[in-house]
Amino acid sequence: MSNNESELRNRLQQLHIEHHDLDVVIQRLVNDPSVDQLMITRLKKKKLHLKDMIKKLENELIPDNIA
Repeated sequence: MSNNESELRNRLQQLHIEHHDLDVVIQRLVNDPSVDQLMITRLKKKKLHLKDMIKKLENELIPDNIA
């Protein structure tokens, strides 16, 4: 495993953790009627952005197998 690949895998792991943590926070806030819906929407957008970053890194780490 190259150094760059190792860095990508570490970053991917960090993004997965951040994505999960954000998911937990969003679930708690959604159930609280006093929370501003705009804040929840922003957190959901951030979570979606994290998911996109995760997919991009996964695509970089998994080589295309063209048959």
